[in-house]
Amino acid sequence: MYIDPTLYAGRPAETREENEERCYELLDRLGVRYYRVDHEAAENIPDCEKVEGLLGCGICKNLFLTNRQQTDFYLLIMPGEKPFKTKLLSKQIGTARLSFGSPADMERLLDLHPGSVSVLGLMNDREGKVRLLVDRELLEAENFGCHPCRNTTSLRFSTRELFDTVLPAVGHAPTWVELPWTVD
Repeated sequence: MYIDPTLYAGRPAETREENEERCYELLDRLGVRYYRVDHEAAENIPDCEKVEGLLGCGICKNLFLTNRQQTDFYLLIMPGEKPFKTKLLSKQIGTARLSFGSPADMERLLDLHPGSVSVLGLMNDREGKVRLLVDRELLEAENFGCHPCRNTTSLRFSTRELFDTVLPAVGHAPTWVELPWTVD
């Protein structure tokens, strides 16, 4: 995977796809200082691990989930290398049988495509249909890494700014969960 070895401050000079541009507009409007790394498509955590060294922080795992009836939708963000077991999460949030949401629901609710899921996609959920679930361990990191709704760029900004500035601005308060490092 090709990675541009430059860590850029702020948005790119050239225009990007609309969804990515909206991320930069949001962060700029909120006064969030961010850095970015451009790279080939990173569609999974192993690809993201290659970018983390340049970015200077971990990139979180973003999972779009739904209940069995496909009436409730969730975005779970957690440390990228941490394993995930739906049963453990389902119990914490009081729902039965979580599974991955469909690409069609992801596009309809978050205007995102598989491989590009990001907490920044919550800006597109104006009706508040997606509940944000956050592994409490993410609070321990000084910086937060994610895609700007497109998996060919990764961003780094302050974890504090994510929770104190960005999420309130997009109208999504986190539901805190605690997921273990080992699953049986």
